[in-house]
Order: sequence, then structure tokens, then C-alpha cells
Amino acid sequence: MTELVQVEDRNAVRLIAINRPESRNAINTAVLLGLRKAVRQAAKAEHLRALVITGRGGAFSAGADVKEWADKQKGIDPYPDHDWVDEAIQLVQEVARFPKPTVAMIDGAAVGAGLDMALACDFRFASSRAKFICAYTRVGYPPDCGGSWLLPRLIGLEAAKLFVYSGDAWDAAKAKSVGMVTEVVPEDELEGRTMAFAEKLASGPTVAIGLAKRLIDAAHRRSFAEQLEEEVQAGKICSKTEDHAEGLAAANERRAPRFVGR
Repeated sequence: MTELVQVEDRNAVRLIAINRPESRNAINTAVLLGLRKAVRQAAKAEHLRALVITGRGGAFSAGADVKEWADKQKGIDPYPDHDWVDEAIQLVQEVARFPKPTVAMIDGAAVGAGLDMALACDFRFASSRAKFICAYTRVGYPPDCGGSWLLPRLIGLEAAKLFVYSGDAWDAAKAKSVGMVTEVVPEDELEGRTMAFAEKLASGPTVAIGLAKRLIDAAHRRSFAEQLEEEVQAGKICSKTEDHAEGLAAANERRAPRFVGR
């Protein structure tokens, strides 16, 4: 049986890949459950220091598997105890809250809920042939997997409204120009560049980066004074880590630090 969600460790970076190329990596319930399990396991793995999410076979993800939805309306449901939207919402939240750096590696189409999962990552590397489509309004539906929250924070209010209302496909260059994509690279260089970037992040002070991620992501909910206090508390945690001691020693000795993630 084909493994719908593939997991591979490359040193301290874990690669999670949707493997349904025949459907352009459309996300059915089985894929959702597999992704959630893979992300939860990665979050608990102490040796991992970065996460990359991708799709196999020339597409990131075509979004929700509409065939499965049609089957459910006909009474055919192999997963009656799992609501697709609830599972998708949980997945996007788990990706967004992942305690270490996350990178989406996007080749081909990133559509609907698949795009939302990519938006929940810290960074997005795209091939020059990547396409981005909100898709929800194309079927008379609003975003329901976090895109309405994630998009304005990445690309601004007006651009987010234009992208969602129109349902238009944006190519990689357009997505990069508005800040949706971190970097656009040739198709044959995508994996190498993305993994090199993830490995660089993984070589950093993992605890400090994780705390910085929490601070940045939550800053809009706090006053300046509240944020300063949260920074103080985060600093107290970091002050006890091996990486902080190593960073100070390296600075004093005028050499590059060798962080271990603790």
C-alpha cells in the first residue's frame, strides 16, 4: 500500500511529504490524519531542530479532496468519526505552533487548505513553476483553514482581499512580490536550496529560536509593556541553556558558535 504521508530525517531536519501525486496531493481524511500524526511526532522528537513540509510529484497540494466530500454526501464515509474541517483546522494550528523553524517547499500548485498549511509555516520556498490559489471563493465558500488570519499578516489587508475575492492564480513571482513567498528558485534547485536553508536554521540555538517564534507570533495580541515582560521571561529560560553559554563563549573567543539545540 502506498504511504500517503512520507517522513524522512536528514540530520536534524525532518521532511514530511504528502504522497498522492495522482491527485496532485489532494488532502483527504487519511492524509489529514497522517499529517497530524507526523507533525505531532516531529514536535516531540528532541533530536529534530527544523521541519520541512512538501508534496511529491510536482505539486504541493491541490487542497481538499472534493471527491471524498462528494462521496460523503452520498453516504460513503470511511472515517465517520473524523470531521474533515475540524481535522484540517487542528493541522494548521499544529503547524503554526510547531516549536521549531518550519519551511514549506512548494513545487507546482498550492491550493486552498494546502496553501493554508504552507502559510502556517515560518517560511515558504517555491519553484519558479509554483502556483498559488485561494480557491475557496471559486466554489462559493469562504476560507476555513486559517487563510483569512494568515494572509493579511503576510501580505497586507488589501492584497489578501484581492487574492481571496478574485480566486485568481498567482505565480511564484507575484507571490514573492507581495511577501507570500520567501524565495523563488529554479525547479531543479528547489530541494537543495530549501534543505540547505532548513539545515542552517537547524544549526542555530533551537530554544532561543523557538521562544523568539512564540514572541513574534503573539506580539500583536499584547501591549508593548506586556511584550517586554514576555521577552524578560523568555530570556530567563535561555540564560540557562547550553547554547547561550556557548554563544557567550564564542563571542568572547571571537569564533563561530557551535550550537547543540539545548
